[in-house]
Amino acid sequence: MMTLINTFLADKGIYMLTLLLLSLGVAGVIVCNNYMKKLICMNVMQVAVIFFFLCLGQKSPGTIPVAMDTVVKASDYINPLPHGLMLTAIVVSLGTTGVGLSLLLRIREKYGTIEEDDMLRREELMTRVEKNGGKRD
Repeated sequence: MMTLINTFLADKGIYMLTLLLLSLGVAGVIVCNNYMKKLICMNVMQVAVIFFFLCLGQKSPGTIPVAMDTVVKASDYINPLPHGLMLTAIVVSLGTTGVGLSLLLRIREKYGTIEEDDMLRREELMTRVEKNGGKRD
């Protein structure tokens, strides 16, 4: 039984780790009320997707795609396309994180908090004040 588990983890364990990271990210986005924590969980999900694609791009007897005298068949090389695409995804992820952080700063300036519940309460209060002509209830 233990050998079966070890074989499974050796073959598919990396995908289980990816699934765990993705699940933690999704759960964090759903459960957390703090927008900074939601942004971090979105980054965890992005890392899980990047990790998944990089794992799919690997093959066991493959080598890096550099011309070598000892390797003559194209099937002996690893496909470089997934790795190049994931480098692009990492750059886009950094840009998305930067925009998200700047939006969080603007939200903090306007509402004084980045907690979702507090922000919605203050937004509702500001809407009521505007409807009453500047007077509080």
